[in-house]
Amino acid sequence: MIRRLVATDAENYLALRLEALQNSPESFSSTYEEEKDQPVDKYRKRFESQESFTFGAFENRKLIGMITLVKEQRVKLRHRTSIVAMYVSPTRRGLGLGMSLMKEAIMMAKELEGVEQVHLAVVTTNKSAKKLYNSLGFEIFGTEKRALKLNDSYFDEDLMVLFL
Repeated sequence: MIRRLVATDAENYLALRLEALQNSPESFSSTYEEEKDQPVDKYRKRFESQESFTFGAFENRKLIGMITLVKEQRVKLRHRTSIVAMYVSPTRRGLGLGMSLMKEAIMMAKELEGVEQVHLAVVTTNKSAKKLYNSLGFEIFGTEKRALKLNDSYFDEDLMVLFL
């Protein structure tokens, strides 16, 4: 089941977020250390906002995947949204949950007034994610070299866009 997260999902979201940061540290701009002490209320408030939309994939009421769509606020950028914080638990990958989460976020973007594009960034070495994004029509429009630095390692990111 895929649905938009609400305030009562905040604790489960934070637990999955921390799992994501530990399992795939190269895929996120935040670190586990930066987020492990974040208050749950931060996410409760975020889920009540109309500036971003977080969806979760559930199996037997357990949150096993997530994705967030963020609306741009500046006047000249309001035609754009961004997908961030995409993650599916490793034991549940390969079941189409990533595709379902992406489709839900894209559908939400299409419903937002004036939105024409969806942007995302993906580490260049994440071949399975890039394959998924390409299959949905996303195109690479640039590569940011050394976009992320974790300890002494750098990670490049492909910048991708889907024109709605």
